[in-house]
Amino acid sequence: MNWFTRQWHRYRLRHSPYRALFLPPDKRTLISLDCETTSLDPARAELVTIAATPIRGHRILTSQALTLTLVAPQSLNAGSVRIHQLRHQDLSHGVSAAQAMTSLIAFIGNHPLVGYHIRYDKSILDRYARQHLGFPLPNPLIEVSDIYQRKLERLLPNAYHDISMEAISRHLDLPLPARHDALDDALAAALIYVRLTQGDMPIPQSK
Repeated sequence: MNWFTRQWHRYRLRHSPYRALFLPPDKRTLISLDCETTSLDPARAELVTIAATPIRGHRILTSQALTLTLVAPQSLNAGSVRIHQLRHQDLSHGVSAAQAMTSLIAFIGNHPLVGYHIRYDKSILDRYARQHLGFPLPNPLIEVSDIYQRKLERLLPNAYHDISMEAISRHLDLPLPARHDALDDALAAALIYVRLTQGDMPIPQSK
């Protein structure tokens, strides 16, 4: 979000508690975030689960993690169930989309968001936030695969790089995530971020 848009939202929301979201980002804490959805198309995907965990310094605060399960959306079908293993009956006690967005905004504030393919998640969350709150998320984004690729290209220029989450985790000697679980993916992205920002990255072993 550019400076002008941020200022406009601050003015528009000057009597709202949400105005603070559009102040300069609070970078002392980062939020690693992941969503499970019904589709890979961000224009049509509906939210199923959202998970987020704070990162402060080089500490991942797993005890403070947030997991939100939403009521089953209309587009939940057998294809999406095969991916994330969440059926209609598993979502019977989920919260509404409006409740989920209110809870998420309270949790993430204006902290930067960390993730793997985080732009996909934010594009969906922006759509929900506009619908239920009247504004997109102002949070800046930190894409862990971008950090990884930049570091790897400095080590091995012009080489082919596998930047899947599994390949990155293996290279950095991190636990492989149980994919398509929002909290596991958020924690995996947090681990990758912390590992990449702690120091030099090892050179991949040739096969």
